[in-house]
Amino acid sequence: MQRRHFSQTQSLEARLAEEARRLREAVKLLPPGPERDEMIRKARRAETGSHMSEWLRSPGLQPPIVSAQKSGRVGG
Repeated sequence: MQRRHFSQTQSLEARLAEEARRLREAVKLLPPGPERDEMIRKARRAETGSHMSEWLRSPGLQPPIVSAQKSGRVGG
């Protein structure tokens, strides 16, 4: 069975932000309890994922710099 491939019309960040917004709206309609708490956690995860994806795509992001001594490239 072959998998279907399709292009996303929105970025990952936009989809995650929309999911977080949708969950936050749904939370307003629920009474306090475990289901509401779980929706709040899902919304937070979606928001965090959106922010992380934005950060990873940012042009200012640089790889960590490893000092020469830690990398073992300097003779002693």
